[in-house]
Amino acid sequence: MPSSRDRQARVATYVVFAVQGLSLASLLVQIANLQAKHELDEGTLTLLLLIVPVFAGVGSMVAGAFANRRGSRLLLRIAQPAVAAAVVLTGLAPDLVLLVPALLLYGLAVGAVDAGMNMQGVTVERRYGLQVLNGFHCVWSALSMAGALWASAAAGLPLELIMALPMLLAVAGSLYAGRHLYAPAEEKPESASLGGSPWRPIIPLCLAMAFLYVGDAAVSNFNTVYMTELTAEPWVIPLAYAAYQATTLIVRLGGDFAARRYGPAAIVRIGGVIATLGFLGVLLATGQWSALVAFGLIGVGLAVVAPQSFSAAGKLDPAGTGVAIARVNLFNYVGYIVGAALVGGIADSAGMRMAFIAPLFLSAVIIALAPGFEPKRATPATT
Repeated sequence: MPSSRDRQARVATYVVFAVQGLSLASLLVQIANLQAKHELDEGTLTLLLLIVPVFAGVGSMVAGAFANRRGSRLLLRIAQPAVAAAVVLTGLAPDLVLLVPALLLYGLAVGAVDAGMNMQGVTVERRYGLQVLNGFHCVWSALSMAGALWASAAAGLPLELIMALPMLLAVAGSLYAGRHLYAPAEEKPESASLGGSPWRPIIPLCLAMAFLYVGDAAVSNFNTVYMTELTAEPWVIPLAYAAYQATTLIVRLGGDFAARRYGPAAIVRIGGVIATLGFLGVLLATGQWSALVAFGLIGVGLAVVAPQSFSAAGKLDPAGTGVAIARVNLFNYVGYIVGAALVGGIADSAGMRMAFIAPLFLSAVIIALAPGFEPKRATPATT
């Protein structure tokens, strides 16, 4: 039975996920505007976009080592305000000399937060004894969608203002949550194995996470560029990302229930099929509205992969070290790196529309990886 302390930590974890979703969207939906502001060609834009996942991967691995010693609460209290600061600095940067370090800071901090917030989420799940991670990712999606809708509504205001205002809420939320998250001693199970976290059982989770984020990178980094090439109206362009996040949100609302009733493998398998159809829709879109529908389908298909990956990784880490979660989270950025380079490279040579064929095929591979989402829970050694 969860205690009042568990409920307090669960609310704080919801806030952390919300802040991260808002912060991410506040940057991603402005990619096209940043490209125009700094007069970047597609090749330079692709190189800049690689900065974030490369350094986020570094941040994720550092987070695993840090949290194993000091816990994920302190990690989040440092890294999450740094994410907000980096978003503001990215909007303010007048040239590439200042834009590059702002993106570097963003990457390091966002990687640490992604790992830390899922460590807290897995701890909540373990202490409640229920599938709850989809709920946290649902809140992340809701605030990502809100960030995209804000950008649409505020179109015409200075870019610096559009990016900075949501970060006031982000800083306030992170300061609140930091006081109520689980402390290091609370993150460790009462009975835990002293063994390490093996790589082999998490390989299917790592691959699925990477393929998911190839698709997510294609949508998140290039949706505005793709919609612009479709000659979409300016107010419609941010709605592509909003549609993607809206359908992700709707699916995650019922994701925990579906996982409990049908099992993680089944819902991941179905999701892979729908995501593949969504990317096919992007390839075949004839205008702005059919493109919005296709981006929405992609959100439906990919919605459950990340939360189920972290949930399964948590079951494979009986000592509660967070190492397995940090490793799986690392492949988030492997996927982003591959996605940004692959999609950007194909776009340069064959056009933005054809660039989406790569995530189409990789989404189909997720279907075959689905059985890895139901690992046997490692048995803790009693002390």
